[in-house]
Amino acid sequence: MRWGLVPSWWSKPLEELRLATFNARAETVDTKPFFRGAFKRNRCLMPISGYYEWHYADGPKKPPQPWYFTAADGSPILTAAGLWDEWTDKQEGKTIRSCTMIITAPNKFVAEVHDRMPVLLRPDQLDAWLDGSVGKEVLVPAPEDMLRKRQVSKRVNSSLAQGDDPTLIDPIHRAGG
Repeated sequence: MRWGLVPSWWSKPLEELRLATFNARAETVDTKPFFRGAFKRNRCLMPISGYYEWHYADGPKKPPQPWYFTAADGSPILTAAGLWDEWTDKQEGKTIRSCTMIITAPNKFVAEVHDRMPVLLRPDQLDAWLDGSVGKEVLVPAPEDMLRKRQVSKRVNSSLAQGDDPTLIDPIHRAGG
């Protein structure tokens, strides 16, 4: 799927989609025109081994420090709440499936690094999320003890870094800390 939701009703060429639709805010996912249709009918689960957040401790002019978040219990997979949709380019007749991850306010643990976090669903919430029998009430910060974090190399920030380089999630150790 294409990362960044393109709603089925979008009538312009794809290059005219100027909004960042990579993430949908939990607070407005049911009311924002770009997401509300998918929230009602096209929910998905996004299995992730972890995710990055960037911390600007040294100010906005210096490269941020990336942190990698994973399951605290060592589980290889976390499940983020997502939405998907299918859009057809009327000029080319090409169909594109796209998706977005739902984000929410951070718990205290994540707030030490960033001001948002993915909505991470518990295993007992997965079926209800997919079938629509739960709504925004599950789009909340993860429990404080659900995640662990580690600083990782700033090479993550480089467009030259290969996305499948396993060393990008290796912990780094800063001097004095």
